[in-house]
Amino acid sequence: MIEAMSWLAEWALFAGVMAVGQFSPGPDMILLTRTALKEGLREGWLVVVGIVMGLALHAALAIGGVSVLLTQGGWWEKGLSVAAAAYLSWLGWQMISVFFMAYYGAIRIEEPARKGSFFQQGLLCNVLNPKVVIFFAGLTTVFLREERGFWWPLLLWGTIVGEGLVLWGLWVVFLQNAKVRGVYRAHGKWADLVFGLGLFLLAGLLLWRAF
Repeated sequence: MIEAMSWLAEWALFAGVMAVGQFSPGPDMILLTRTALKEGLREGWLVVVGIVMGLALHAALAIGGVSVLLTQGGWWEKGLSVAAAAYLSWLGWQMISVFFMAYYGAIRIEEPARKGSFFQQGLLCNVLNPKVVIFFAGLTTVFLREERGFWWPLLLWGTIVGEGLVLWGLWVVFLQNAKVRGVYRAHGKWADLVFGLGLFLLAGLLLWRAF
């Protein structure tokens, strides 16, 4: 009974830390929030699935001990930081260009975005983010210290993936509220500017920390 309470308490702590980490400001939250507000429920969910696929990969590497090696610095970490900064800058520019088009009243003819592109954006945004690697490396070092059997790492992995789907999915649903979307429609171009500048700032921080 005491042993059961011990692992339940530890699992609850792990789940709580993961939830806080999910909703901390970062590229995933910016991309997901903007997509859900601008594009809608289906597109927001596609971004969620892409992000969670990235989380599943990061979690598998962390639980296998690989991410600890990947956070030791060197060319791998620098290369990943450069790739992530470039991708975040590109996403940021896409958002800022929408702001300028709306601000100056320009008409921009766009091809409808393919459903797969939203999934790919979520996947790449997460997979290329070195912050996720470092976060999982530190987290798993703490929670995998004790021998609990093969089921414990699987439970942690399932918690990461499950929380990602459920909590971010609920966030997407919340953003479909008529009042919330009404505010975005009224001030959407300024929101795009803020989201875009936020991604540029995060890209700069990645490069600054890497070099």
